Amino acid sequence: MNAAEFSALVFAGSLGAGFLGSLTGLGGGIIIVPLLTLVFGVDMRYAMGASLISVIATSSGAASAYVREGYSNVRIGLFLEMATASGALMGAAAAMHVPTSALAVIFGITLLWSAFGASAADPACQSELPAGDSLGAWLRLNGSFPSNGAACFYEARRVPLGFALMTAAGALSGLLGIGSGAAKVLAMDRAMGLPFKVSTTTSNFMIGVTAAASAGVYLVRGYISPGLAMPVMLGVLAGALAGSKFLLRARVSILRQVFRSVLLVLAAEMIWNGLSKRI
Repeated sequence: MNAAEFSALVFAGSLGAGFLGSLTGLGGGIIIVPLLTLVFGVDMRYAMGASLISVIATSSGAASAYVREGYSNVRIGLFLEMATASGALMGAAAAMHVPTSALAVIFGITLLWSAFGASAADPACQSELPAGDSLGAWLRLNGSFPSNGAACFYEARRVPLGFALMTAAGALSGLLGIGSGAAKVLAMDRAMGLPFKVSTTTSNFMIGVTAAASAGVYLVRGYISPGLAMPVMLGVLAGALAGSKFLLRARVSILRQVFRSVLLVLAAEMIWNGLSKRI
């Protein structure tokens, strides 16, 4: 396989990763790392470096559409980004000293936790702005999103727990070379009680900043290859733009099933290859 064929195949795979990442809030990176390591045989740390660049592209491509349509909660995203960015720097520094086989197992366990952690149903849609808990209301984190032609209001609960989980999500981002969108979605979905579409779209808004925080560490260490990162970034960006348009009319129940199915398959592959020292 020559360089042009390799780049074309990587672009095609990244296109699908970006589409799924945009739909589920995963950011594409959580799919890119297994794709590059398991299918294309790329060294895991270089795959993680390319993944971080693609995550920034995903956030740039999808987030603007979600903000414009009124789904992303920008205030929540900016508030929680303080936690994820600091965690990402710590995780990226730690990643340089952990064997790739161990990283693969940690990656797989993270995927399993993500697949089974999503809640079964969204909170009930409210016709007026709820009071929420005292801290969420004081920080003005409550909001609304369009649903069936009307505004659906929601409240942000357990803000300190969500902030703590976001720090852990940022550490996973830096450690594994992903945007850690799955952990972000679960923190907002389960801990803070936000609707799934708000969680996924706000996650897409946040993951670019988180990835940028840790990408600098990978760049300094020489683990970002332009020849690999470019087709990954272009493919993920195109897929993210397509996914952002599909999500606005997609059913939440279908998105949850896609979310779980993709993560379960990737988790099994990463854990097996990590334990067998194939990565």
